[in-house]
Amino acid sequence: MSDTPDSAVRTYTEQHRAAFLDDLAEWLRIPSVSAQPEHDGDVRRSAEWLSAKLAETGFPVTEIWSTPGAPAVFAEWPSDDPDAPVVLVYGHHDVQPAAREDGWDTDPFEPVIRDGRMYGRGAADDKGQVFFHTLGVRAHLAATGRSTPAVHLKLLVEGEEESGSPHFRALAEQRSARLAADVVIVSDTGMWDEDTPTVCTGMRGLAECEIELHGPGQDIHSGSFGGAVPNPATALARLVAALHDAEGRVTVPGFYDGVAELTGTERALFAELPFDEDAWLRTAASRATAGEAGYSTLERVWARPTAEVNGIGGGYQGAGSKTVIPSSALVKLSFRLVAGQDPDRVQEAVRTWAEAQVPAGIRHRITFAPATRPCLTPLDHPALQAVARAMGKAFEKKVLFTREGGSGPAADLQDVLGAPVLFLGISVPSDGWHGPNEKVELDLLLKGAETTAHLWGELAAVPR
Repeated sequence: MSDTPDSAVRTYTEQHRAAFLDDLAEWLRIPSVSAQPEHDGDVRRSAEWLSAKLAETGFPVTEIWSTPGAPAVFAEWPSDDPDAPVVLVYGHHDVQPAAREDGWDTDPFEPVIRDGRMYGRGAADDKGQVFFHTLGVRAHLAATGRSTPAVHLKLLVEGEEESGSPHFRALAEQRSARLAADVVIVSDTGMWDEDTPTVCTGMRGLAECEIELHGPGQDIHSGSFGGAVPNPATALARLVAALHDAEGRVTVPGFYDGVAELTGTERALFAELPFDEDAWLRTAASRATAGEAGYSTLERVWARPTAEVNGIGGGYQGAGSKTVIPSSALVKLSFRLVAGQDPDRVQEAVRTWAEAQVPAGIRHRITFAPATRPCLTPLDHPALQAVARAMGKAFEKKVLFTREGGSGPAADLQDVLGAPVLFLGISVPSDGWHGPNEKVELDLLLKGAETTAHLWGELAAVPR
């Protein structure tokens, strides 16, 4: 167990709160929008700002790593203890596009503090959650009297996460020796709500494909040829209809191979969360839930693989009628994957299944996007329990567990480095990631710093 004094940590973070928030606001003023080429210089300026601030914090090694796209920031602070575990913290310094006319009450790149919240693009996603590590490590040193962290601490803060991390996997592979770690901490996530501290244990993976079906060489008259030649739109409709059975299960043979099933303990812990399904439906702008039979809504979103139609089209789409057999039709599909599923095998299974649905006389093309692997850390993993203890000390509440239904680059780190991935975030659903008036709760931001101040001692004490 960590010997970091709780009161000393809290005193330090409160005493340095104002300076910490001033620094964060300065960083938020840099519009590091990776998706917009006109901000390429700002993304680099953001990396340079962070590198300098990490050096000021005390990291003896800070570097800017160039990629074919936006730069990443790497920092390293070895522990005096040669046997200390190596911990890599991941986050990102790029942000989503934002403009006042999108519905912001204030300039998105001129942060303001109002009612205990800081508003500004990147306040929660992800600059605020990266930056609390600087205050946390200083509080850790001050409270323990150490001159170096209790763990060998590394940071990797990428600059392209909001653009799909196109160069992240290659960067991780090229720099794997420098990034080698016993544990990876991802601070690009959140918790259940302001009153319920939670630790995320995993994220789903993602495989996406586009299926094109081609019939006649051009649109042809449905009176002259209908019923006598194959219709690609009809074939596509049948393919999509065959994707699920009546119980909501995906019908692709082999799709569920290797799926890590939920344990009774995990299902019980999910059930402890204060989940309001009616409120969730309102957020989803939906009138009903749906999905695989035998699972709750949270279990479906977090722990079950899915297949979804993201877009579909073919033939005449204008006003009135145009009685044709279309020459082509197209569907975009996405498959969320869970621990135990191999994206390559899933893609091959989908390809084989889809090709079998195509009737004679229809040509097809199936194109897959690069896949993202799922990641999951077991509940009983000692490092995960260390995160829960550290958060429990900061929040002085029982810590519950969640998963994340979305996907991200964290799985690449797990895959390349062979280290367990743990999620530490303090953002809450009301923070409005990617939307207008993004904000972060200042008290929770300080709780994040307190959590990390306790975490390094907790991880150092975990038997290896």
